[in-house]
Amino acid sequence: MVPSFAERPLPFDSDEVAEVAPLPKGRVPSYMADHRRRLRERFLAGGAEAMPDYELLELLLFLAVPRQDMKPLARRLIDAFGDLNRVLAAPIPRLSEIEGAGPAVVGALKVVEAVAHRMARARVIARPVLSGWEPLLDYCRTVMAHRDTEMFRVLFLDRRNVLIADEAQARGTVDHVPVYPREVVKRALELNASALILVHNHPSGDPTPSEADIAMTARIEAAAALDILLHDHLVIGKSRETSFRAEGLI
Repeated sequence: MVPSFAERPLPFDSDEVAEVAPLPKGRVPSYMADHRRRLRERFLAGGAEAMPDYELLELLLFLAVPRQDMKPLARRLIDAFGDLNRVLAAPIPRLSEIEGAGPAVVGALKVVEAVAHRMARARVIARPVLSGWEPLLDYCRTVMAHRDTEMFRVLFLDRRNVLIADEAQARGTVDHVPVYPREVVKRALELNASALILVHNHPSGDPTPSEADIAMTARIEAAAALDILLHDHLVIGKSRETSFRAEGLI
């Protein structure tokens, strides 16, 4: 019989740390198989809304490590990072510090994170941004809200306000990211962009713009003299965001 999706291993090495002694190849104890079956049935019947974060994470870990009890590891990951979003967004070195999170587990988590980013990006790329603002916010939250260092992105738009490029311009520390307005404007000219949306995150969770954020935005806004319009600057926090335009800062 072809193994079900939850029993099929991903193409990563097996984890080095196990919660229980390894079983003979191909064997899963009945209590564990029953537990996995019940979780799958609940997920298929009720979707993600029917499950807490640690159980959804446990389902994911089944794919990475097919013959071990994944509940303890799922709980350790949630305890360490807070919720499922933060687990997926956690840097690889920090994930690897968690007992039981070997290459298979870390690889699976990073693949899921990449898929989530691609799916969110597909909803906004090559589409008019101003008429579909919520998908854009969803994308920015997905990519940036749970990072533990600052990241600065620029969304480049054409004359019809269609998103033609989305690029990470810089990565920084927990409270600072270096941004060079001249490089932002230069890249906009290279792409023949007509408008920009700036996006950066505050790892502290508070999206209130700093004085440095306001000063940097003003310098980039000066690019309007080159027929490049700055539509907005979004600061992404853990649970909310701030729009410079909505706050009257642009």
